[in-house]
Amino acid sequence: MVARRVWRRLLGHPTGALGGLVLGLFVLGSLGAPWLSAHSPVTTDFNSLLRPPSLTHPFGTDELGRDVLARVLYGGRVSLTVGVASVALALLVGGLWGLAAGYFRGWLDSVLMRLVDALLAFPFLVLAITLAAILGPGLSNSILAITVVTSPAVARLVRGQVLAEVGKDYVAAAEAIGAPHSRILFRHILPNLWGPLIVQGSLATANAILAEATLSFLGLGVQPPTPAWGSMLNAARGYLDSAPWLAVFPGLAIFLVVLSFNLLGDALRDALDPRTERKLA
Repeated sequence: MVARRVWRRLLGHPTGALGGLVLGLFVLGSLGAPWLSAHSPVTTDFNSLLRPPSLTHPFGTDELGRDVLARVLYGGRVSLTVGVASVALALLVGGLWGLAAGYFRGWLDSVLMRLVDALLAFPFLVLAITLAAILGPGLSNSILAITVVTSPAVARLVRGQVLAEVGKDYVAAAEAIGAPHSRILFRHILPNLWGPLIVQGSLATANAILAEATLSFLGLGVQPPTPAWGSMLNAARGYLDSAPWLAVFPGLAIFLVVLSFNLLGDALRDALDPRTERKLA
């Protein structure tokens, strides 16, 4: 019943529904890239260099004759994979981090939260770039770097939620009957945190995709010839006057996906908030 009510609220949220629709189209486009484009994203064609958009190449071709549409579609796989994987890992690591700090408190809370404060003192992108430079370029290293810089914010959110829950009667009752700490944490407290975690995850995914595009733009993400939206923008810098489509389409893809996640996150926040009294048609 609760899930159905949340789903109805989400569908009744116009911007959230729009964000979900656009995001769904990008996911389907990335998964269906082999069928949506007849061209390879990495095969060069020196007879088709810098062709403008046409029926054969709807998004044009790049400086090596590669189809831009195919590269945008396949590049979506990289961005969505890095975004979803890094945020999922951050929710796991940061969630356990915050659960431990908020529930056990004391010296453990002080140590863990001071580490969070130290990591949050660095700007998000600066820390991600630094870690990626240390780890080296590549898909897995990009995921790891973004996971590290995303986890502290998750830990702080979870700790705050846990501190609000531990003083409630159901936790005191579980402690009174001798329930182990693991049962109290994962069977009683954690289910009450899913709403904030889902909202945080959707918003953090938008930041993770921006971070991945930045790393790829700087050459610290996936390496050529694998297509990535950031590396496509980097390659397009020298052709902004003669071939603007090289920058327009990957830039538009980044903009729409990040906007969609943000709109969806706002809608999830409203849908999961029990105080929301949205009128549904």
